[in-house]
Amino acid sequence: MSTSLTPGKIVEELDKYIVGQRDAKRAVAVAMRNRWRRQQVEGHLRDEISPKNIIMIGPTGVGKTEIARRLARLARAPFLKVEASKFTEVGYVGRDVDSIVRDLVEVSVKLVRDEEAQKMRPRAKESAEERLLDLLLPRAGGRSFTDRAHEQQSSGTDATREKLRTMLREGRLDDREVEVELSDDSNPLMSVLGGQPGIDENALSGLKDMFGAMGRKTKRQKLKVPQAWRALTEQEVDKLIDHEAATREAVFRAENAGIVFIDEIDKIATNRERMGADVSREGVQRDLLPIVEGSTVTTKYGPVKTDHVLFIAAGAFHTSKPSDLIPEMQGRFPIRVELSPLTADDFVRILTEPQNALTSQYAALLATDGVTIEWTADAISELAKIAADVNTRTHDIGARRLHTVLERLLDDLLYNAPDIGTQTIPITQAYVRERLGSLVADEDLTRYIL
Repeated sequence: MSTSLTPGKIVEELDKYIVGQRDAKRAVAVAMRNRWRRQQVEGHLRDEISPKNIIMIGPTGVGKTEIARRLARLARAPFLKVEASKFTEVGYVGRDVDSIVRDLVEVSVKLVRDEEAQKMRPRAKESAEERLLDLLLPRAGGRSFTDRAHEQQSSGTDATREKLRTMLREGRLDDREVEVELSDDSNPLMSVLGGQPGIDENALSGLKDMFGAMGRKTKRQKLKVPQAWRALTEQEVDKLIDHEAATREAVFRAENAGIVFIDEIDKIATNRERMGADVSREGVQRDLLPIVEGSTVTTKYGPVKTDHVLFIAAGAFHTSKPSDLIPEMQGRFPIRVELSPLTADDFVRILTEPQNALTSQYAALLATDGVTIEWTADAISELAKIAADVNTRTHDIGARRLHTVLERLLDDLLYNAPDIGTQTIPITQAYVRERLGSLVADEDLTRYIL
């Protein structure tokens, strides 16, 4: 995490994508900054400083998950979302909750390897280019250019190779096919075992590693030049990465920067008035407790400690409250923030302010077919009003209602755009009312369509 990423800067970055909910943003910003502060503490006290886990309370669609996900992306931290309610479903009762930690480490490994691959890709692309040229213009005796790099080559062959290089870079060889050797990761036994219920994921992963250690199979495949170049580049990237160092970094980052988002935690809260039906829910809480409190979990990358993983829980708490969680679980989530329901004014801001606003997304999609849409302020206000009204009359699903409303509004345009040619279409208040007015007026249709 960067030194310059202060709580104020974090909130400022989150504001670019999420409207409102300042209390929640402040809470996660402070939690993230405290991680950096802990790393600056010297001596044994560093290990004693534990993260202050957070519970976000609020209805669906108000930004709980998005705040946590954007925070992780901002800090380049491994992020895993799990649904607490999954552990109470048929077939999941008693499920190994250690899989949460294993999945977090897998996310971390992929994150670190992707970062390393990004650094190595320019060098890898150069090496892949030489291998591709070897395939396009084999050397005498079947030896490659790289094998004979220090031998005297004929000026004619070199000139031809450089000519091919120029053509390759300009895309003039894109229609040519070459035969490349690719690793064959398919394994029928793994496919069969992977589809069986009750098979432990960690054990299955260990079996895959064991088969991999016995030697990777390869297969030869004909590919167009661009696809072959990409495949060869990835092979070269894999050779350049120090996988052991990357794994050590991934485990360290999972332990010290990992974020686990536990959604629907209210679904495992135990209502004391109907305790009999809630035994399994309390059982899930007790299963989760060791991981949240701090424990060591065995993974295929070695032991992983959860003492400094940040846990962010979230739930609507319509029929329960945080105090319905068992006392031990409550104690591990000392910070509680309440997120506000979204209003029509919030929807106007959501449709216009964020960098990834839905209106911008749909405009970009239609622009690929040559159709330019221009949103008027009245149209945005009308859409926001409709979304808020439908949320009030049916189920309040927050900003997710905007997805449904916009998809219905632009349905005909999205279907016909390839056929109507290049033109500009203004989206006005009248346009919105014409396409959505009858649906909103008919409450039965609203429930099914919007």
